[in-house]
Amino acid sequence: MPHLLADAGSYLLIIFSVVALLVILVALVVFTRYFRLWIQSVTTQARIGIVDLIGMSFRKINPSIIVRSKIMAVQAGLDDSSGITSKSLEAHYLAGGNVPLVIRACIAANKAKIVEVSFRQAASIDLAGRNVLEAVQTSVYPKVIDCPSRESGKDSLDAVAKDGIQLMVRARVTVRANIERLIGGATEETIIARVGEGIVSAIGSAQNHAEVLENPDRISKAVLSRRLDAQTAYEIVSIDIADIDVGSNIGARLQADQAEADLRVARARAERRRAMAVAAEQEKMATIEESRARLVEAEAAVPKAMADAFRTGSLGIMDYYQLRNVQADTDMRRTIAGAGPSKK
Repeated sequence: MPHLLADAGSYLLIIFSVVALLVILVALVVFTRYFRLWIQSVTTQARIGIVDLIGMSFRKINPSIIVRSKIMAVQAGLDDSSGITSKSLEAHYLAGGNVPLVIRACIAANKAKIVEVSFRQAASIDLAGRNVLEAVQTSVYPKVIDCPSRESGKDSLDAVAKDGIQLMVRARVTVRANIERLIGGATEETIIARVGEGIVSAIGSAQNHAEVLENPDRISKAVLSRRLDAQTAYEIVSIDIADIDVGSNIGARLQADQAEADLRVARARAERRRAMAVAAEQEKMATIEESRARLVEAEAAVPKAMADAFRTGSLGIMDYYQLRNVQADTDMRRTIAGAGPSKK
């Protein structure tokens, strides 16, 4: 019996030693993996415990990203009241967001003291696919956009004043990011298209190109008055006309082209009238020839009628000679008058 108790105590001692060894190994692994991050968190007052670090690993979250992001926020003066907690950082990481980029954006906005950006707002912008840090930087330091853009391949915006003179304009648009409209707002392409349309419209409403050359700022004022930044992610600060060049006389060219077209139409109409006149003349000549044929046919029937009259006795020889005398007198008068003898 004492021997059995000794064996049981030995087994218990061995089990206890194995468990203690496993606990020591686990503690050593935890210490090796998380101690450095925990020390950084404690010394910087980031307030992320060792249990939180272990839980991040189970939730498939990179602890170093969360700890370093929280340390950046704390060192920049952003505390938990700003919405930057370890739980919110973990939630944004699990949602697929870029946690360090969001923290840097919040720090930049806080240091600039020009635009207010909360962590929730910055996280929403980041999850929407926008570069929130670039948006904050654009809000602090306005961005200059070329109009037309260099990617379009065009060197200038071409517009025509009312006097027909073409003007080639290059403009620069200074914009500031509007954080509130960044999600769902139109991008730079919309700003460029609207400003280009406004410049073309402003030049087109000018009475002559000299007015535009004398006062280029009238274009800027006309475009700015239209509030072209509505429903966009930017706020237009200013529109500056960088250069204006005088092009060709589009009005004169259009008038010349119109005159040439009118001339071609007039020629076509005249040719049509000439062709119709020629056709009418040919129809009349055909009618005359038809009448002559009928006359010849009628004259050919006269001798037959006279022969029938002789046979029936309706016409005597004296009547015939008298008819020949009348015809001879008629031919003589025509000869004297210069009309020529009649055809027999």
